[in-house]
Amino acid sequence: MNPVYRRVLLKLSGEVLAGAKGTGYDYAVVKSVCERIKTLHDAGVQVGIVVGGGNFWRGRSSGEMDRTKADHMGMLATVMNSIMLQDTLIQMGVDTRVLTAVNLEPFAEYYMKDRAVRYLSEGKVCIYGAGTGNPLFSTDSGAALRAIETGADIILKGTNVDGVYNKDPGKNPDAVKYDRLTLDEAVEKNLKVMDTAAFSLCRENNMKIIVFNLNDFDNIIRAVEGEKIGTLAE
Repeated sequence: MNPVYRRVLLKLSGEVLAGAKGTGYDYAVVKSVCERIKTLHDAGVQVGIVVGGGNFWRGRSSGEMDRTKADHMGMLATVMNSIMLQDTLIQMGVDTRVLTAVNLEPFAEYYMKDRAVRYLSEGKVCIYGAGTGNPLFSTDSGAALRAIETGADIILKGTNVDGVYNKDPGKNPDAVKYDRLTLDEAVEKNLKVMDTAAFSLCRENNMKIIVFNLNDFDNIIRAVEGEKIGTLAE
């Protein structure tokens, strides 16, 4: 492959790892995603990853649960997914580290910017778990924060749609897809593919985002090669 980016932050949803089952893991899917990550790694691309936890836990299962505790459970779900990706990549021969926003040793290393940058520079894949370490923030915000801190060239956000639309394409057949938009527009129009806090962080720090359909795993490769897929927000 011919990458156009040196260092990327790949944002994956937890639901992607579940495949058609919707919960838990579909090991064939996990393996397919990791094979593409290995392809990037083998081509010399420095890869950071943030994965959600929606295959295990999404928000409060009932309105009675305290929001902070629910978010703590979500953070732990992201760590489980991070460890799954790490193990799969290691079995493929890719040196991979999990770094978490809260101290969870011996399961993972505590995240520090300098440590993460050093690992990336050494050719290790870094998976960032536990979001930002704070409740009330999504893993989108965690992805934006880690991408900015570690000097990524771009955020690659894989979703179940093929880009950013002016409204939900699943509910509105007349929804219009953006091939390109500014981060100002994304914030002003309150587009929902990433949360507003994440978009605002990216806007303030000139961090580009490509939103693309991850149902075709090869789109990870296409995005890093600079092929025009999905929506580019910059």
